[in-house]
Amino acid sequence: MEEKRGSRGWCGWFLVLIVLAAIAFAIFYAVRQKQHKSEPGAAPVPGPPGAVTQKYADALKIAMQFLDIQKSGKLENNNIPWRGDSALKDGSEAQLDLSKGMYDAGDHMKFGFPMAFTATVLSWTILEYGDQMKVVNQLEPAQDSLKWITDYLINAHPTDNVLYIQVGSPKVDHGCWDRPEDMTEDRPLTQVNISAPGTEVAAETAAALASASLVFRSTDSAYSTLLLKHAKQLFTFADKHRGSYSISIPEVATFYNSTGYGDELLWAASWLYHATGDQSYFHWEVDFHHIKLDFPTQLSRSFAEEIRLINAGGLVWISQWNALQHPVASALLAVIYSDYMLTSRTAKISCDGHYFRPSDLRKFAMSQADYVLGDNPMKMSYLVGYGDKYPQYVHHRGASIPADATTGCKDGFQWLKSDKPNPNIAMGALVGGPFLNESFVDSRNNSMQTEPSTYNSAVIVGLLSSLVTTSSVVQSFT
Repeated sequence: MEEKRGSRGWCGWFLVLIVLAAIAFAIFYAVRQKQHKSEPGAAPVPGPPGAVTQKYADALKIAMQFLDIQKSGKLENNNIPWRGDSALKDGSEAQLDLSKGMYDAGDHMKFGFPMAFTATVLSWTILEYGDQMKVVNQLEPAQDSLKWITDYLINAHPTDNVLYIQVGSPKVDHGCWDRPEDMTEDRPLTQVNISAPGTEVAAETAAALASASLVFRSTDSAYSTLLLKHAKQLFTFADKHRGSYSISIPEVATFYNSTGYGDELLWAASWLYHATGDQSYFHWEVDFHHIKLDFPTQLSRSFAEEIRLINAGGLVWISQWNALQHPVASALLAVIYSDYMLTSRTAKISCDGHYFRPSDLRKFAMSQADYVLGDNPMKMSYLVGYGDKYPQYVHHRGASIPADATTGCKDGFQWLKSDKPNPNIAMGALVGGPFLNESFVDSRNNSMQTEPSTYNSAVIVGLLSSLVTTSSVVQSFT
């Protein structure tokens, strides 16, 4: 049986990320209103993309490939030789086409909550750094990967108040070790609706579709309009029929638990305001005191009891399960904030009596990226395929089984237990990463450290896109 992944670390930082991002949006809106009031000593606003930093460009190209590896459905322009069509009948029991989307991690589950988060972060990355991605030929691949998810999310929302949030049974899925192309196990569907609400997952999906509508607005106006239509409907559903999906569907708590939905509603309202300009979303966003946000309680608990701040190698370290998601996400937020400071001509910010310039925030973001890419005590790149030393036993079914192997649900476990390196390289996979003491056990059975995820890919793609070159002029929000 594949070991179950813990949800505590992901959701704790996911909560912090959402609220901080919403705050960043609010700051961005505010500074745009007073851009003419530059502070003395403010750094100049960079112009178009500058010189490319090759290591980040190379890493970005590699990171983008894992999104292709995770694709479900009938693949188009497939460049991954060991991947093929899979899950073509997903959704058929409800007469829906849910064949697209992306597998969550090393398994074959489609979890709507983290998948929607992946789409939102990809959209945000493209909107902020699309010009920089284009310089290194990664903008179009990112848009293609985003659309692969949003096509799925649209189909998962067949009526106003119904959203399919999961394809597959974790118990059944994790009882098998097989290639996605060969799986024959049942793929049941899970939905939220009026009688079984799921405000956080509906709101996160609304955020994903609203942000993606901005991405495609100039290139495919009809698709952009469709995305925004679904986003509005989902926000209304999420807001009008409030209830946590962890309560409506308790079994989801084992994997992606939720401790509250106020933060996702705020996140969705922020994106809908940017996508529509409708002041009602803005007023909803700034007047959310009637919602019980779980952020303050989580903040005190996480920071007082869990966060270690910086380990010996210079990495922000919060949780031993999938440790790299936290520093990469915080680094992405830091560099976005630094660019907002440049755009608004804000010279510095104060925190506990210390002052930080945009260059300080960018330097911090680079330190976390460099750690991931090999500047660490292990001298190992935790981005698979980058550098000379990276994990060889990634906890990933497709990567661990030869493409020409014939396996069923159970006999495929021989490949999980094999002492040989993966026959297929999961290019671009960001694995869980080191423990606090800098140790890393490269073993397929060590899913805590060697399992990658699609949402990890979103944040590392965002971080690398922000660092590949310099440009802080946000074109897509103006």
